Amino acid sequence: MVGTVAVSGFGVSSWILFFPFVFYYFFVPFLDFLIGEDISNPPESSIEALEADAYYRWITYATIPILWIAVIFNCIFLCTSSLTTLEWIATVMSTGSVLGFGLNVSHELGHKLQTVPRKIALFNTALGAYGHFSIEHNRGHHRHVSTPEDPASSKMGESIYQFARREMPGAALRAWRLEADRLQRQNKSVWHFENEILQALCLTALVHGSLISLYGLEMVIVLIPVGIWGAFQLTSANYVEHYGIQRLKTANGNYENCQPHHSWNSNHLVSNLVLFQLQRHSDHHAHPGRSYQSLRDFPELPRLPSGYFGMFFLAYLPPLWYRVMDPLLIKTLNGDVSRINFLPSAKNRLIKKFGLAAPN
Repeated sequence: MVGTVAVSGFGVSSWILFFPFVFYYFFVPFLDFLIGEDISNPPESSIEALEADAYYRWITYATIPILWIAVIFNCIFLCTSSLTTLEWIATVMSTGSVLGFGLNVSHELGHKLQTVPRKIALFNTALGAYGHFSIEHNRGHHRHVSTPEDPASSKMGESIYQFARREMPGAALRAWRLEADRLQRQNKSVWHFENEILQALCLTALVHGSLISLYGLEMVIVLIPVGIWGAFQLTSANYVEHYGIQRLKTANGNYENCQPHHSWNSNHLVSNLVLFQLQRHSDHHAHPGRSYQSLRDFPELPRLPSGYFGMFFLAYLPPLWYRVMDPLLIKTLNGDVSRINFLPSAKNRLIKKFGLAAPN
């Protein structure tokens, strides 16, 4: 029987708590399938005007307060409402998904050269206690993307759960090292307040501390899983964006420059509208300064069979993920083992399974 939960004296069907989960993981992928892809590109002559158009920037700015209100309201709701275990889990996951979407907004703003959008991106990550993201993503992931050394690039044969155990701590540690190195070059301590990770953590402490002081330790039990699920949404995106793709090493031992074919791309219309064109990830990594409205498609790119939400759901079921993505990866890379980023423990098994030519 469907129960009800009290929200400020109003009865609300508990089914509504499951709506965001159903919307993102079922309705959006269904619309992606139904409507299909949009492979059109903005004309090259309009790129400069698109980049200068403040309308697109203000859309991202306007999204942030809505996200903060939604996350904080839901956290309070979780602390003050009588919910079944299933309802509580559904609300935590919905709230964390909103938090993950907020990290996507920070991703868009964090690549800008101007100080204001970069600081807004940094402080927006503080809501989920993920203030290291902008530093790690811009100065770490973009430099080492699609290489075995990058904790944020998934390997063929690596499940999303294995990847999360490597990516989440690896990203945080790399961000701290990068920020420590930056401050050291300025002859400043890593604990100097110019450390942007510390700046974000201070805002996290203020927001989370205020909620805990108002609602007690129950708020801690809410904030932790909400934050973890929000971070896991970002990890899910990282997992599908570069799965198994590896940049080649040049004669001097360095990796080749990042090109569009080093990322999986998706032109599925609905999920791209939801995610500020994040799925046109190939152009993003080749030209990280481009804003979402200017990102382009290219022929012969590695292409995902669905938008990100459909791919997330597939990734959460590793046997299905491997069944779909491993053959697609082999086909996309023409079976070239030198271009595949293997999980070391699975490499020989996968080479044998797919009949690939063993590396020299």
